[in-house]
Amino acid sequence: MQTHEISKRFTDHFTSNGHTPVPSASLILDDPNLLFVNAGMVQFKPFFLGEEPPPYPRATSVQKCVRTGDIDEVGKTTRHNTFFQMAGNFSFGDYFKEGAIEHAWKLVTSSQSEGGYGFDPERIWVTVYKTDDEAIELWRKVAGLPDERIQRRGGKDNYWDMGVPGPGGPCSEIYFDRGPSFGREGGPEADEDRYLEIWNLVFMQDERGELSPKEDHPPIGVLPAKNIDTGMGIERVAFLLQDVENVYETDLVRPVITKAEEMSGHRYGADPVDDVRFRVIADHARSGVMLIGDGVTPGNEARGYVLRRLLRRIVRSVRLLGVNEPVLGEFAKVVRDTMGPAYPELVEQFDRIDGVVRQEEDTFLQTLSSGSKIFDLAAAETKQSGSSVLPGDQAFQLHDTYGFPIDLTLEMASEQGLKVDEEGFRRLMTEQRQRSKQDAASRKVGHADGGAYRSILDNHGKTDFLGYQDLTTESRVVGLIAGGRPAMSAGQGEEVEVVLDRTPFYAEGGGQLADSGKIIGDGVVVEVHDVQSPVAGLNVHRGKVVSGELLLDSEVHAEVDPSRRRAVSRSHSATHLVHAGVRRALGTQAAQAGSLNAPGRLRFDFTSPGGAVPPSVLADVEDEVNDVLLNDYDVRAEVTTLDEARKQGAIAFFGEKYGDKVRVITIGDYSKELCGGTHVHRSGEIGVVKLLSEASIGAGVRRVEALVGLDAFRFLAREHVLVGQLAEQFKVRPEELPERIGQTVERLRTAEKELERLRGAQLLSSAGTLADQAEDVRGTALVALATPDGIGGNDLRQLAAEVRNRLGTRPGVVALFSADGPKVSFVVATTSAARDAGLAAGKLVPAFAQAIGGRGGGKPDLAQGGGSDAAGVPNAVIALRKAIDQAAT
Repeated sequence: MQTHEISKRFTDHFTSNGHTPVPSASLILDDPNLLFVNAGMVQFKPFFLGEEPPPYPRATSVQKCVRTGDIDEVGKTTRHNTFFQMAGNFSFGDYFKEGAIEHAWKLVTSSQSEGGYGFDPERIWVTVYKTDDEAIELWRKVAGLPDERIQRRGGKDNYWDMGVPGPGGPCSEIYFDRGPSFGREGGPEADEDRYLEIWNLVFMQDERGELSPKEDHPPIGVLPAKNIDTGMGIERVAFLLQDVENVYETDLVRPVITKAEEMSGHRYGADPVDDVRFRVIADHARSGVMLIGDGVTPGNEARGYVLRRLLRRIVRSVRLLGVNEPVLGEFAKVVRDTMGPAYPELVEQFDRIDGVVRQEEDTFLQTLSSGSKIFDLAAAETKQSGSSVLPGDQAFQLHDTYGFPIDLTLEMASEQGLKVDEEGFRRLMTEQRQRSKQDAASRKVGHADGGAYRSILDNHGKTDFLGYQDLTTESRVVGLIAGGRPAMSAGQGEEVEVVLDRTPFYAEGGGQLADSGKIIGDGVVVEVHDVQSPVAGLNVHRGKVVSGELLLDSEVHAEVDPSRRRAVSRSHSATHLVHAGVRRALGTQAAQAGSLNAPGRLRFDFTSPGGAVPPSVLADVEDEVNDVLLNDYDVRAEVTTLDEARKQGAIAFFGEKYGDKVRVITIGDYSKELCGGTHVHRSGEIGVVKLLSEASIGAGVRRVEALVGLDAFRFLAREHVLVGQLAEQFKVRPEELPERIGQTVERLRTAEKELERLRGAQLLSSAGTLADQAEDVRGTALVALATPDGIGGNDLRQLAAEVRNRLGTRPGVVALFSADGPKVSFVVATTSAARDAGLAAGKLVPAFAQAIGGRGGGKPDLAQGGGSDAAGVPNAVIALRKAIDQAAT
């Protein structure tokens, strides 16, 4: 049975049993605790947590998931995958254990002709939580399972929670016995390779506290509604039903390996070492394409960093298979063809996906070359220091700066007879991840415990946002948080977070900055400087009590700063127009990758696999956008269904989570996007849009910055004055300025080159004098001194080489230092006779480098480096003289 058919049967089975089919969520959701969606239930978390009422009593989905915790193990085994599909059925206070067991048993064991999977009931085993007698009785009743095929297990295996206080419950897992050839008898407790888990049924009935029942701590309460959350691994079921050994041999994964075989001439299954590489390629190609499809682009942080690592591991694995030409584009095509039937967006967006992987591969091949040089230098320094272990911070730099997978560094180190301080490397990686997670969490919820926000939401419901129509409301204070804790009041001078039952204030989101303004009550004024939504549906106003005392449950007047709101709205509407203009110019591959809408200015990020956007194209976009402003189009907001919005051609964004109803912003016939932000009423209100710059902010991602409205007009006015001043200075008409300035710049460059030539000649002319001043150190001529400040590295090398040549056939060492502020550069050169006497330039560097707080290295005849303490040059000379003296004894 093909994998797509397995997914379809799952959805059909549960849809026919009253479940609402829910499409897979994006792999990236707005959750500070998750890098990627890693389980089928993630998009339903608000329903399980009680943050939002479920729109249906039962649901089913096939969710795409990515887990990267075991990324280093991928390929080494056949069990680890980064991308997988998790099919699930969910009940929100509807059916419970008996229903979940009935649905699962019927689908798993019904014949294939009846729409089931056709697993032999005699080969099915289940596990239950150790005290869950009810589940045991239901398995006997519903499935007729004998006691010997029902096993009790502890909390680590058969209890589920989210790892934090909240909902949880015992599990019942379904296993399939693959047969004696795969392991020993005894059920899942004895061998989980032979007895393979295919489905986990979670009976979500408990509320856990700080300590988890997984560790045998009792729950702190019972949930008001009992829920069901299940997860069936599509890939696991596929390799069982396709009668292959593992997931890498299934119909959606094996084609990538086949393509790698064709390109390399190697065969999967012939060499265990090559097999690891084939599996890395197959797994990471799927994950990479799926992540790019959901809007992730390669980068050096968070999600982009993971994607970059996946793609670069593919390139490295292919190189080790002997393939040197670009490969990522070819693997992406295979993934598109295999996964496209289930995820048509991969086909629709393939030009963009293809451009991203090809550019990343080109970039990596360049950094692979430069990074290898850095590695060679680090390895040389390690050996010169007498160590056989490459420091963890240098391995981390290679990983963080040059995108080297740690296994690449380990392999290269091994080739040079070195080991790597993996513990130090992983410590630095952990610190980086913790900083990223803490930063994300603090941006999301400020200083308060997320539970405080959820408590307000549970007690008072969602904030009623009236800001699309009104800039003032009469409201009630339903929540106060001061000092990170719930409060009954807040006095003058206190920083406070205020939750109102209704508000005109827009909470930051969708690239739009939050409103500011005031909350005014009986004798109290709160200046609001920020508004966030730390939990869905709740607007939290952050500000300072400037007078009086604000009381919980008091009636207040909330008013938004109208000038700021209008300025931000102009920028947001302008961003939509710039987006439309860029897409018209570059095609649909130019997808929005981020934005910032602030008073008077905007920032728009978009994918552009083709690289920089030509200035002429930007000029056309700017002209077209301002033409839309002149036409003064109507700006309309409409609430409709997501399907209807897409039919109308509205643009949706990667990573956004949309509900059943969406808001569509239409500007004339020029732009139509899904958007929850605030906008102008007519395009003419924007005034003027001036594009300032276009630049790269990462592989395949460009950024346009622009001014809007009065800020744009003022900028143009200043530019006009500046152009007038320059025209007067150069005595030309304004339109002749570019040519005249270009001529002037070229003359300056010519003059600078001539000055550089004269300076170099002057330096070289001093070589003879320096050689004549050489001191004798036990028969070795030593020239060691500081040259004039600011001499560049190239000039320093030429001068050192020329002085060395003037020393003739005698043993000689030349060490020249040049300061640039507190920093210092140096070059060491040795004559042939000195090298014969054991004085190699590269080996002399460690003798004095510490004196200037630096390091360096090189070949026996020439070495160079730098330091941070120019004041240490005299001590460095003394240390070098001592090293030569000791070498001669």
